[in-house]
Amino acid sequence: MPRFSVIVPAYQVQAYLHECLESVLSQSCPDLELIVVDDCSPDACGAIIDEFAAREPRVRPVHLPENVGLGRARNAGVAHASGDYLLFLDSDDTLTPDALRSIADRLKETGEPDVLVFDYARTYWTGEAIRNQAALQLTEQGPAPFRLEDRPGLLRLLMVAWNKAYRREFVEREGFAFPPGVYEDTPWTYPVLMTADSIATLDRVCVHYRQRRQGSILRTTSERHFDVFEQYERVFAYLDERPGLAQWRPVLFRRMVHHLAIVYSRRDRLPKGSRADFLRRARAHYRRYRTPCVPVPLRCRIHHVLIRFGLHRTYRTLQGASALQRAAVRTTGKLLRGLRSAALRTHYRVQRCLPLRADRAAFAAYDGRGHGCNPGALETAFRELAPHVRTAWIARREHHHTIPPGPRRLVPGTAAYWTALARSRYLVSNTGFDDRLAKRRGQVLIQTGHGTPLGHLGLDLQERPAAARGRDFTRLLKDVDRWDYVLSANRHTTLTHERVHPGRYTTLEYGYPRNDVFRTATPADVARLRASLGIPRGAVAILYAPTHRDYRRSQRHALDLQRIVRRLGPRFVVLARAHHAYDAPLTSTCGRVVDVSAHPSVESLCLASDALVTDYSSLMFDYANLDRPIVVHADDWEAYDAARGTYFDLRDFPPGAIARGEDELIDIFATGHWRGSRSAQLRAAFRERFCTYDDGRAAERVVRRVVLGESELPPVVPLGERRPVPSAAASLTREPLTTVPLPASPHAVTDSL
Repeated sequence: MPRFSVIVPAYQVQAYLHECLESVLSQSCPDLELIVVDDCSPDACGAIIDEFAAREPRVRPVHLPENVGLGRARNAGVAHASGDYLLFLDSDDTLTPDALRSIADRLKETGEPDVLVFDYARTYWTGEAIRNQAALQLTEQGPAPFRLEDRPGLLRLLMVAWNKAYRREFVEREGFAFPPGVYEDTPWTYPVLMTADSIATLDRVCVHYRQRRQGSILRTTSERHFDVFEQYERVFAYLDERPGLAQWRPVLFRRMVHHLAIVYSRRDRLPKGSRADFLRRARAHYRRYRTPCVPVPLRCRIHHVLIRFGLHRTYRTLQGASALQRAAVRTTGKLLRGLRSAALRTHYRVQRCLPLRADRAAFAAYDGRGHGCNPGALETAFRELAPHVRTAWIARREHHHTIPPGPRRLVPGTAAYWTALARSRYLVSNTGFDDRLAKRRGQVLIQTGHGTPLGHLGLDLQERPAAARGRDFTRLLKDVDRWDYVLSANRHTTLTHERVHPGRYTTLEYGYPRNDVFRTATPADVARLRASLGIPRGAVAILYAPTHRDYRRSQRHALDLQRIVRRLGPRFVVLARAHHAYDAPLTSTCGRVVDVSAHPSVESLCLASDALVTDYSSLMFDYANLDRPIVVHADDWEAYDAARGTYFDLRDFPPGAIARGEDELIDIFATGHWRGSRSAQLRAAFRERFCTYDDGRAAERVVRRVVLGESELPPVVPLGERRPVPSAAASLTREPLTTVPLPASPHAVTDSL
């Protein structure tokens, strides 16, 4: 008897079926049977199913003699199932890696409930994945398992069969089955949730729900959408047969009204000329199943009024008026934006005619993302060492919370912003300056950069279209011609920048100001940072920070972080940080995996961690200043090098151990190689080459040279004479780590993990 019976009905999905079945068979939890039902599909689905069954004994093919529809095909699969739990998966969707392992663990934790509800994400042809907006309902809120009365918010989730695991004995005992029709999930999911004696949730994306451009039944204009009425008749008939469930009647009535209103209002559902008939039937259902004296939430009243009174003509009139209003708003907005843009251009020209303010400095980082990086460290140094200079920070409003007290806050594109660009003596940024900026005589532009280059940049990207992404190199050189100073942390950076960004600027080999904190932080600072991130005392905190991939549209999930922490044992914690180019989390926070993508300071995350795992991110050059272990996960070096181009082969000169796959990465940590003598030797050579000037006084040197005009600057402290960087987990070098031994097979994970 397998743990799971995964049931996949297939009909005209030959392009997606292979990926769907592979996502099930490649799960790290192999205790399953895969029942694939060929619903008499006219394409190659039947042949694909037989091919999988021939090579994989866990696949059980079921060929139906005639097409019966999705619901009855699922019933045919249930009839052949022998697993403890049933899972349904549509044949164009996929299971996420390790989904079944996570489901199995949660079922065991919650005492084998009747139903386990898990999360999903919609995936689009662009590669974008958007998590379910109602995912908050799946968080742990009190003990589990529970009954639906304890968590009625679960009824707000998408009512589908494939986001749940069902105990087979429970399904057979209650006699649940799917009816025919296109809305067959409705009379299945509502009765299942209402009847279940025990329910649990799993706050994890386990299914990728493919959003097909064409071919989806629910997005096809057809009279089959009238099937929704018959399905709700089945739901309320189920309630009538069970008086003990009468309390759910008002809730289901409101859900029905909401559902009917959606079907009616969507333009891609009902054929032209059938909307009035649909609304008449909806009105009849409203009167038939309405529960008197039950209040309707304010946000739902417009739907209830529409359905209750059958206001087809009124709805069409309101729809037309709304379209006219939207058009008027768009036209007015366009006109106002044009007037505002003209006014701001005039304002900027006027401000440029006024005297330059020698006591003003404006800073920005990552095109307005917030306070940080080299400009952030310089802004702080300006206020400390040159208090006569008033500073301003340019950032979008959503990032203003990252700006510390002191600098004035400016929003890009406002009048104050243009005033600062026109009249500030010092302009500091780690990316390009505004293209519309006209540099004035006496202005000083400081380009800080944001990392030691490993991948190609500047003019070297001319032959790399994937990385250049249509970059205007003429505009780039125009920006370079405005630079007065460029910061550098090492000779490699200096030589590279001066070649790929040719200009008349002066290179300041003073180190990167953002790395100063690595030399000035105290053990108390490190302990405070770890506590703020929730890192337990004695834990090994691994900072995972992958870089941007030029050859991919979406953020790449190369590692299963949950699997890694399970394999390494309870002492390890992973801090996952996405690259700033994505503006999205890298993963969801769950257990010992914490997403820190929104944390305003990557330097603080470095200080709080005990080791860095990265691929080709420039963060490794900064992290080396801490003299803490670095592990490189280089699973796609050839693809990265082909798309971006690199200045040296990182595999030949790494800052530590190199892993070429997930299992090898786990082995490096489990065996202690991540902090072994060979790793220390590699790190020492790496630091000698790339950490030459980062001695904690880079920002001071810049301010004294550029602002205060001093010629005699603090000398660079040699690498061997620098104070050791404090670590809250310094005892790790003396204490042996307790890790779980690796199994002989990478997939033979013991239950204890």
